[in-house]
Amino acid sequence: MPQVSHSPVSTPGWRAWAIWSVGVAAYVLAITNRTSLGAVGVEAADRFQADASTLALFAVVQLAVYGGMQIPVGVLLDRYGSRPIITAGMLLMAFGQLTMALSPSIGIAIVARILLGAGDAAVFPAVLRLVATWFPAQRGPVMVQFTGIIGQAGQLIALVPVAALLHATTWSITFGSIAGLGLLFTILVWLIVRNNPAENGPDVSVNTDTGVVRVVTSAIDTGVGIRAAWAHPGTRLAFWSHFTTPFAGTVFVLLWGMPFLTAGEGLSTAHAAGIISIYVVAGMILGPIIGDLSRRLPNHRSLALVLPAVGVQMAAWIAVIAFPGPAPDWLLWILAIALATGGPASMIAFDHARTHNPAHRLSTATGVTNAGGFIAALIAVFVIGLLLDAQGAGTPDTYSLDAFRIAFVTPIPLWLLGTVFILIERKRTRIRMGLDPERRR
Repeated sequence: MPQVSHSPVSTPGWRAWAIWSVGVAAYVLAITNRTSLGAVGVEAADRFQADASTLALFAVVQLAVYGGMQIPVGVLLDRYGSRPIITAGMLLMAFGQLTMALSPSIGIAIVARILLGAGDAAVFPAVLRLVATWFPAQRGPVMVQFTGIIGQAGQLIALVPVAALLHATTWSITFGSIAGLGLLFTILVWLIVRNNPAENGPDVSVNTDTGVVRVVTSAIDTGVGIRAAWAHPGTRLAFWSHFTTPFAGTVFVLLWGMPFLTAGEGLSTAHAAGIISIYVVAGMILGPIIGDLSRRLPNHRSLALVLPAVGVQMAAWIAVIAFPGPAPDWLLWILAIALATGGPASMIAFDHARTHNPAHRLSTATGVTNAGGFIAALIAVFVIGLLLDAQGAGTPDTYSLDAFRIAFVTPIPLWLLGTVFILIERKRTRIRMGLDPERRR
């Protein structure tokens, strides 16, 4: 039988909003850190004399650490809460960017990306936990969407100010400045963020039928909790939803979008930055729309929102790489907008994780879910780099549109794989919830 308790916060006060605001600002900086290399990918290739596989390795290492840290971060969050985890994440990213600023070689730069990936992994799940502890449960889906939307501003910061600063100054000054911001936010988070309202006790209860999270416990989760989270088809639906929806946009913004648009499509750097800015702004606009539809269609989100987002991304992607010659601006704009659906649609995955897991393993289930999109992005980033190198088009001087077209086939099988598993786990989840009859053996 499900247990139900009173919501920890009936109406969020100014302190809840202040804590969430600092957490979201930290997330914005984390996104800036994550995408900073993608905004200056060509310059990074020149600085380190890196071919496409090596350049991809920077992103792959970062994504691998990010994905690999999701479950450990979830377990640590379930034990220690958000404040120390975000603080540690900001500190790790600051040291990572300082290392990148001073890096004389590829090896040291890879160490920097490892630190960035580890620090970045801590921030988003911890901010989602703040939402769960400081805001009423009924506001959860909207607050999660707003958290994701505002965080995407970090991509614009990486795309415009960071790139402009690099072109106006030096590599060391640019990445050293980002490191300084990281240290500032380390202090700010520690001073302002608190794990939960003082009136909340350590006990927790949850309605496991409706998934309403009432209180988030600080008790540690274990391997048993990880297995229990994965055993529920709702968690697996969350994982595959996150695996399938955001990875193409991540690949585009994190590393390969700028080289494709400039060296492949022949656009100027400013023009290419404008296309990627459309992606970011469109995601921020679509977020509230998809969030509201998610709230209105709780039992139809996969068919009505997640899979259509996958479909429009795949259709636009194929249209661009199949277009004879450089794609026209209008088609690149459509691609940017289509990819932008992935971020808001991926937030639905966290609603699945929250709905189908009791609060004592909420952060663990969130970590499992969040790993999905970054596993897919890791695969796509690395395979694209390998395919470029295999065609002899692995450096900025040898990039070509035809080579990018072949390499950019990579996301298609990942979309198809994810779609199959979304359909499978959606059916199992609906059976588990009693919405569909069990299959006859």
